[in-house]
Amino acid sequence: MTLSPVERIGAARVLPVLRTRDADETVDVVAGLAAAGVDVIEITTTIAGWDTALERVQSNHPQTCVGVGTVLTADSAHAALARGAEFLVSPRLVPAVRAVAREAGTLFIEGGLTPTELMTALDAGGIAKLFPAHTVGPDYLRSLLSVVPHARIVPTGGIPLSEVGTWLDAGAFAVGVGRDLTAAGDIAARLRDLGLA
Repeated sequence: MTLSPVERIGAARVLPVLRTRDADETVDVVAGLAAAGVDVIEITTTIAGWDTALERVQSNHPQTCVGVGTVLTADSAHAALARGAEFLVSPRLVPAVRAVAREAGTLFIEGGLTPTELMTALDAGGIAKLFPAHTVGPDYLRSLLSVVPHARIVPTGGIPLSEVGTWLDAGAFAVGVGRDLTAAGDIAARLRDLGLA
């Protein structure tokens, strides 16, 4: 049975967010992640040649669930979907992208910081990105989940690996992590330290 992107993100518990320099670096980082058993990633549109990176990653790692992040316009949403993105992510609410994703039947994880923004994102797509998470901390998430205990929220932004467990204990559906996880070195060891490999 094939898992949906939501199910794969939830199973992974950690969502690597790639903000690499270019397509070549992205391909190298994804190879390291794949070797460590990571099978769901987010490639951001801030990467030079992100579209080329997406195509190369899909070719090299067809079993990996690849999403595109920092999607801020309908045009970039269309471009990501045309290249096979399995989910879209934005740091804020973007109704135009929401409409594109809904029409395509694709998961769109919209970002927000306030309860109103997060509830809007949850109502629209069933999963929300808490961003920038480092400005509020895990206790903020606990407070939100005391009101909506089954909400699927992915805190992202400035979270070091040392705090991933705390966010998961606070009820995060998954945690978005950048360079702390994806930097050169033993990614599998980092995941083992988190109890996720």
